[in-house]
Amino acid sequence: MPQYIAYVRKDPDSDFGVEFPDVPGCITAGHTLDEARAMAAEALAGHLAFLESEGHPIPAPSSMDAIADDPDRDGAILMLIELPADFLKPERVNVMIPRHLLGRIDAAAAGNRSRFLVEAAEAKLAG
Repeated sequence: MPQYIAYVRKDPDSDFGVEFPDVPGCITAGHTLDEARAMAAEALAGHLAFLESEGHPIPAPSSMDAIADDPDRDGAILMLIELPADFLKPERVNVMIPRHLLGRIDAAAAGNRSRFLVEAAEAKLAG
């Protein structure tokens, strides 16, 4: 399974913040280190799935040696977050959608209903 390095930081009176040097813009937080790890795994998987759905390349995880001199890691705890090898594999699901809504989705989806639904779900879950 690929493992991505996460930088974890905590300021006084704050949660544990998590960021990924290999995945700019992928950030999350948790009240505890265990929660931060779980949230990091979820955020990483979601971010990489979004990149893939947009046709962007999935960044390869760096080695520990590669980030040894990274000035952005100053003061961070390092954590390895595993990504299941098959996580980005699409999975077929069967859902029930009212016909009138499905027509509106198809009109807005520009020919790719699945992509539209994935993007709508990600937007709703991020908010």
